[in-house]
Amino acid sequence: MALIRAQEWGTEEYWVKRIEGYMRGILHPGDALPQRILYVAIDNHKIIGFIAGHLTTRLHCDGELEWINVQQDYRNKGIASELLRLLVAWFNENNAFKICVDPDDTAQKFYAKHGAINLDQHWMVWNDITVLLKRNK
Repeated sequence: MALIRAQEWGTEEYWVKRIEGYMRGILHPGDALPQRILYVAIDNHKIIGFIAGHLTTRLHCDGELEWINVQQDYRNKGIASELLRLLVAWFNENNAFKICVDPDDTAQKFYAKHGAINLDQHWMVWNDITVLLKRNK
């Protein structure tokens, strides 16, 4: 996972510490609550993508999508959309409906395609992310 993140920004060592600290509950995004989840996509015993999210009170949201990454050569195959669907189901199970994300420039289009709208100049939001569960039925 760290290697996949490092392809976009930072070093693998930085992301090992960041992801591990996040999942162990040692590193916390602003206003994050302890409940968090991470899903991975695997092909032939190799991690090709992942998504992470947590419950929060930041920006009056119930949850936050922390990271979503898919290895370059696996993009545009529906993997990110399926990872998002898994995270949405987790948010739904945890009664988290208003979900925020702080996207980089390349991710904004993906989030908008999946119904997120601009909250401010930095953040996007799904006011009820469970709409995605209904859309995919």
